Amino acid sequence: MGRITTLRPVTRIALGEGVHRRADTLAVEEPLEIRIGGVPLAVTMRTPGHDVELAIGFLVSEGVISERADFRAAIHCGGPGTGGAENTYNVLDTSLAPGVRLPGADEARRFYTTSSCGVCGKASIDAVRTVSHYDVVQDDVEVEAGWIAELPDRLRAEQAAFDKTGGLHAAALFDAVSGELLVIREDVGRHNAVDKVVGWALQEGRLPLRSTVLQVSGRASFELVQKAVMAGIPILSAVSAPSSLAAELAEQTGLTLLGFVRGRSMNVYAHAQRVLIDAATQGEEPVREGQAER
Repeated sequence: MGRITTLRPVTRIALGEGVHRRADTLAVEEPLEIRIGGVPLAVTMRTPGHDVELAIGFLVSEGVISERADFRAAIHCGGPGTGGAENTYNVLDTSLAPGVRLPGADEARRFYTTSSCGVCGKASIDAVRTVSHYDVVQDDVEVEAGWIAELPDRLRAEQAAFDKTGGLHAAALFDAVSGELLVIREDVGRHNAVDKVVGWALQEGRLPLRSTVLQVSGRASFELVQKAVMAGIPILSAVSAPSSLAAELAEQTGLTLLGFVRGRSMNVYAHAQRVLIDAATQGEEPVREGQAER
């Protein structure tokens, strides 16, 4: 497996204190080419580690597979120019069960690998609604607002690689009934961190992820909502802002979307009925109409 962090010499400038040369720990970012049966499918920039989970989660979010039986195996292989002899750990070849096929070139669904791909918003939402194997609308789980408020700190406490580098996103999956932290993954790409969580869940036979909350360390983009819906996750909580298309997709698919979950406050952008106002939040000044709090 490739390295997660690396050391690099830096020049540190502290105004009023001087200039110093020292080593700094950086998060590793390398490309991963995902193949199916030797055929290249997608390339994503990621932090090495849990690559099989990442590939599986990507295939789930793109509607290619939906259960553990759909996936057979994966192996790292030689990258371009190596003749297959040198294992670079940057090419992962997966094999799927008989009968599982990739979308054809003439089908509407496309692989959305970044939030800046320029696809039509309505077409994107329609595509997710068409291929999703799970219906989060039917998940009637409810969570206390006070419990949701604790999740960013619980996520941050488990970010071992972030402590060393300060440069990694994280995603954590919580059981909304027991409150248990089920899994946490880190990556330079927030979408990769979520894919690794979803890939873990498929390998554990947990899909669909009913009665769970996905907590992410950054903003909530369209693609994160997409991945949550495709995995059957009913609640997505982010410490920063959602995009407009993320909120629209959440509203139309039945996902509860929270943003700016910080301290004792949060904004609910879609399907607030799953968030209960508990005793810890009672008696405070009501929020006035107008601009949401940041």
